[in-house]
Amino acid sequence: MSTFSSAVSLHPYFKVQPGHLPAVKALLPVFVAKTQGEAANLSYGFTLNGDEVFCREAYTSAEGVLAHLANVGPELDKMLSHAALTRLEVHGPAAELAKLKEPLASLAPAWFTCECGVTR
Repeated sequence: MSTFSSAVSLHPYFKVQPGHLPAVKALLPVFVAKTQGEAANLSYGFTLNGDEVFCREAYTSAEGVLAHLANVGPELDKMLSHAALTRLEVHGPAAELAKLKEPLASLAPAWFTCECGVTR
């Protein structure tokens, strides 16, 4: 089984409160440093559009997603004190998404099931 066949990606969007962008920018390298050691992480990074922050992240499996969220829990709490989670998408194979529906239910994500793609 290829990594792509079980990979799950998260797509969280945050709206930063007025005046809180410096605090949020200071948190981003902390998230990256903590994530860097996660074995199941495939990619991780942040992009900004004004006061909107997007995290591009992918994991080898649903278990990798859950391990990541446990790892960065304190940082996520800090982020949410400076910014609102405005949208969360979860993309992946149906079997992996099924493992996440209950643990992520409180975040009310939009679920996207992979249908087809190219793997290199």
